[in-house]
Amino acid sequence: MKKLITYLTVIVIFSTVFSCEDYLEIVPDERPTEEDAFRNPNAALGYLYSCYSYIPKQRSGTSSIDLMTADEIVTAFEHETFAKFPRGEYTASSPVISYWDDLYKGIRQCYIFINNVGAVADLDNSTKTLYKAEANFLIGYYHFLLLRMYGPVVIADQQFDINMSVADYPLRSTYDASIDFIVEKLDEASQDLPLQPVSQSDYGRATSVIAKSVKARMLLYAASPLFNGGGQDMASLYGNFLDDEGNQLISTTYNKEKWKRAADACKEAIDIAGAAGIELYENSTYNSDLPSDPIEKDLRYVFVDKNSSEIIWGETRKETIYDFQFKSTPTVSGFAWNGVGPTLTILESFYTKNGLPISKDPEYNYGNRYNIVDTDLGATMGLNLEREPRFNAWISYHNSYYEVIRGAEKQVLTQYRRNDNYGIQGRSNNYTPTGYLNKKGVAPELVQNQYSVSVNYPWPVIRLGELYLNYAEALIEYGQDFSTAKDYIDKVRTRAGIPTIDEAWNPIGGANDQSTLRDIVRQERTIELYLENHRFWDLRRWQIADQYLNDNLQGMNIQGETDEEFFRVTEVQFPRSFSQRNFLMPIPQSEINKNELLIQNPGY
Repeated sequence: MKKLITYLTVIVIFSTVFSCEDYLEIVPDERPTEEDAFRNPNAALGYLYSCYSYIPKQRSGTSSIDLMTADEIVTAFEHETFAKFPRGEYTASSPVISYWDDLYKGIRQCYIFINNVGAVADLDNSTKTLYKAEANFLIGYYHFLLLRMYGPVVIADQQFDINMSVADYPLRSTYDASIDFIVEKLDEASQDLPLQPVSQSDYGRATSVIAKSVKARMLLYAASPLFNGGGQDMASLYGNFLDDEGNQLISTTYNKEKWKRAADACKEAIDIAGAAGIELYENSTYNSDLPSDPIEKDLRYVFVDKNSSEIIWGETRKETIYDFQFKSTPTVSGFAWNGVGPTLTILESFYTKNGLPISKDPEYNYGNRYNIVDTDLGATMGLNLEREPRFNAWISYHNSYYEVIRGAEKQVLTQYRRNDNYGIQGRSNNYTPTGYLNKKGVAPELVQNQYSVSVNYPWPVIRLGELYLNYAEALIEYGQDFSTAKDYIDKVRTRAGIPTIDEAWNPIGGANDQSTLRDIVRQERTIELYLENHRFWDLRRWQIADQYLNDNLQGMNIQGETDEEFFRVTEVQFPRSFSQRNFLMPIPQSEINKNELLIQNPGY
């Protein structure tokens, strides 16, 4: 707990401004004093940039808590830090990946900035107001990240005195009080933030659209079953989660009106995003020949086009060869790591070409989906055919093309049997554990045969497609205006090249009740937001993570040398484990030890 209020002695500053062209690099400065940090406008701007440095690097395959830790993929990198999370191998004494200390340091640094920027000479008042708004946004955002991981937070509403007594340390507030504090911070910040970046060099800095979008996402989470009494159909998990005065830290009573609050916030964010010119990424004119299908091209480049019209907030730190793209791409002569394998769970979640679940489409041969089928490129599994464009754009399967640059080649034919080029062969690493590879988030013009990332792009923290699905979910759960909810889901479906909900579902009985639409919006999120750091949190907030994260995942038989051996559904060797305590992360025990009044999360 003391680290929450310890003075930050080393300031980390960004070596460049936020830009699509000049990516962020974090480098340690010398040990400046506060006086040094605010001696002139340039020093103050550097200090502000350092306040952003506590944002977790979401694209990092090694240290991201939510990128490759749900049931979407299995990797060959089980030796890396993140892999302890799917196995449930984290405790309060060994939290593995914990943002508690860093985020509270970031919050404190923001308050130091707010309390000192007013004294900077030669900095005009409007700029001071803007800078304070950015710092206030970060205070709200960092509290949200803490709330998402740990539940009720210790609200840091000021720069605490580092010499305060242990008896005066702030304690955890209730979940609802935490929400209200963050909403206040984000709303306050949004009043003085620009609608969109003033210039390209400001890309990645806070805007009012970002602030409203974070607020909308947070209120969606707050209305969800895990934090809202278990929802309509489940019991709360937190009946005994009390502070020392007997206050319920997470409410055990379902409140339907929280969905209305979330819906209103989502619509507010959508409207302000529209005013900023943000729109779904469609009809791409990106200078690339591949993918050749225009819809698949939109789907592939919405993620990696630096100028994507859909990205509300992009995290711009530079990628390394050990991050997402090189982990996903087929190996070649020791380049790229060939190890991000989509699971059968996600493969079967994608729709058919008719926009229906594969188990519901009467035109899809569901019963024979595991049969071997001959194609122009060779044998593959029936499961891989007659699927929606998102499947083809984001999934590489046996005897399909992976768009990537290798010398004069712009795509490679992928084959994943044991002895194929991209099969396991005799390797203990750098293979796909499921017989599939991920393509989402990989630029088709990525040059593979070099030890550097040839294509860097801002990682989408928030994009408009998510906001549409957030709004639709909130409306559906509130139980009113299903028509509008379907309209916003249909915007995402239409861009994905599949029929609208009514066009797809009406022939099989329609989709007009809350239960059916709940299933639809959740499946849409699973597909559209695949590998965008969402499912780790979605399964938890829906209070269903134990249903999905406890079972061993499945793929193809990667030891199979023939088609008949390979195309056999096989359990992946890496086990999974999830218990009730894993719905929230543990507060580091070192913090509990410093303040015995700080309540630990249940189960730890």
